[in-house]
This record gives sequence, structure tokens and C-alpha cells, in this order.
Amino acid sequence: MNKNILNTGIQLFITKNLNTDISSLLLKGVHLDGVSPKEVAQQIEAKKKTKKKLPTWFNSKQIYYPNKLNIEQTSSEETAQYKSKIIKGKTLVDITGGFGVDTYYFAKKFETVIHCEINKELAEIAAHNFKILNTKNIHAIHQNGVAFLEESKKHFDVIFLDPSRRDASKNKVFLLHDCEPDILKILPFLLKKSNLVLMKTSPLIDLSKSIEDLRHVKEIHIVAVNNEVKELLWLLGPNAGTDIQIKTVNMLNEGSQCLNFAWQEESANIATFSVPEKYLYEPNAAVLKSGAFNILTQKFAVSKLHPNTHLYTSNHKIDFPGRGFIIKEILPYNKKILKKALPGNKANITTRNFPESVAQIRKKTGIKDGGDIYLFFCTNFNNEKIVISAKKT
Repeated sequence: MNKNILNTGIQLFITKNLNTDISSLLLKGVHLDGVSPKEVAQQIEAKKKTKKKLPTWFNSKQIYYPNKLNIEQTSSEETAQYKSKIIKGKTLVDITGGFGVDTYYFAKKFETVIHCEINKELAEIAAHNFKILNTKNIHAIHQNGVAFLEESKKHFDVIFLDPSRRDASKNKVFLLHDCEPDILKILPFLLKKSNLVLMKTSPLIDLSKSIEDLRHVKEIHIVAVNNEVKELLWLLGPNAGTDIQIKTVNMLNEGSQCLNFAWQEESANIATFSVPEKYLYEPNAAVLKSGAFNILTQKFAVSKLHPNTHLYTSNHKIDFPGRGFIIKEILPYNKKILKKALPGNKANITTRNFPESVAQIRKKTGIKDGGDIYLFFCTNFNNEKIVISAKKT
């Protein structure tokens, strides 16, 4: 951590050049006392990535930034706030601290928070930024988090970890036992040191396999922002595993869509089916990740179009965890008929349980992207390939 970067003149230079092309900046050979052009470029690149993701950091003076990969991997403020609301207690230790966004929000809910980070520079950066952000109840420690717990005689209310999903060669990994630390190895130890373990994982992880491997799952939170699943949160406890709760949230500008259910409910329910009625519904990304396909017809006044077509329909408009549409037309999959039905030859295309991709359909039909018409290419209950033409409600 080069503290010269925090000098007023250099900070001003970074702010003024946020929209400057980094390559041209490096080629100019900028001369700043005690700081290389590469270091300044790294600060600019990283800070730019925080503008929308981490506005508290972006809008604070004297913030020191790590490399841009650390910023890409860290939680957004939205998802960090969400985490802080699903747990409670007095003491929390974050054993994979990183840049410290999650730690910062935990500190708003807990009396004492410990931030452990094995990378010395990143630990120093986080400690500096905590002071700048005036958080006085975070103890930042440069140490392996598991080693800290082994040395500590204290029992914590919550342990948080976000295992690294990259191997020694910086390649992405997706299985729990390939992450660092390996939660499957250390979980029994963590549960001796805490009442509750909260773990963040990649959205790509398989729910069923992970529930089986972890065995101590109390809750799984599937967190999406603007219909993109950002992270899975696992609440793990010593007496868990029999009544697992699934909680989905899709954070939108106009509010949040939520759906909660018990893991066992999905397999215990049978969906109801129907031909397309007046309204069409597409579940949001968090719901789709959860696998809640049958229970949607039990929890809402909707029917499914086909066992493998994850689209739903009703005769009356309802509040649904996803997008809602009013059906204008139901067409056969026929190129000539489609062209006649689209005066401007423009539409937003979605495929569900359909043999062709969106790209293949566009190439075959010549339909351009855009407009206010939505075409759903799917299979109905009678195993017919149909196209549902609809508009957003």
C-alpha cells in the first residue's frame, strides 16, 4: 500500500481523470511524486468500478482502492445491506474479509466485528478505509481467518465467509471443496466456534448437491439484482438440515420481489396446467434458480403451460414474482404468419422449452430486437410449439 497515493494532489488527479483512457494516460508517462503511472492507473480503474456498485466508497474522499479484480469480486452495497439484515447478534468475525464491504455493513448491526484478511496489502487497504468511513467497531487483522479462530478462545455469534472461487492459477472453480477455504472440511470446526455460519457462494452452484454436502443448512437466500442472480447465501447451524427454508429476493428499482418456501414443498406439490389464458407470467431469475416450479401454481392463482415450460398463465391479473404480460395473440411457429403479425418486424424474444435459440429464431425469421411486443417461443401442454405474442402489463 503506497500511502503517497493519498496525497491531495494525486487524489485530485485521480478524480479529474476518471473518464480518461487508461492506455493513453500510461503512454503519456505521467510524473507524480512517489507514485508510478501504473499505480495511478490502477486506482482510476478500480474507482470507476465503484461508482454504481459502491457509491459510499466512491463518494468518500481519501479512499484507497485495491486492484480492479478485488472490486469485481466484492459484494455490492445492495447485497451487503441485505446480508446484514438476515442475521443478528453482538459479535461477528469475517474470516475472508477482502475489501470489506460486507464487514462494513455487518458493523452497522453488530457491536463488535472482526475482519480477517490473509493478503497483507488488502488488509491494510481495508483497515485504512474503515477509518475513513468512521467505523469504530471493526477490528481489522492481517491473518488467515481460520488460523485466527483456532487461536481465539472466544465464541462468536456469527462467522461469515466468502470462499475464494479461484485456484492458485487464478482460474475459476465452482465446486465447494475446490474453494478456499474448503467449507466442507472446516464447517464442523466453525460450528463449534459460533452459533451460526453465513456463507456466500457463486450463483452457479447446484442447490441439491450443496444441501447434501453441507448437511447443516438452515436457510438459502437467493439474491438477484435487476433480475440477475448475484449470490447465494447459506445460513448454517448445528441443528439444521430438516426444515430448510428457501428465500428468494429480486431487488428492482421500484422495490423487491420475494418468494419464500420450504425446500421440501416443491417435491411435495404437483403443478396445475392450462393452455395460455389472458395473462402470462415469467418468474424472475431468483425464483428460477430456486427451482420453485410446482409450488408457484399452489401459492398463486396461476397454471403452468407445460411441465418443462417455466411460464405461467391466469385469467385475472395477479402480483407475481417476475414479469407480467397481457397476451395479445397465440400463433403457430410459422415464418410467414409471424411476419404478418409484426408490422414493424421488431420484437423482444424469449425461448422456454423450445428447440431453437433466440439467435437461430432471429436468423430464420428476420425479426429484429426491440419494440414493445414480446414473443415467447415455447411448448404448450399438448406438446405443440407455439409463439405467444404479448405486451407488458
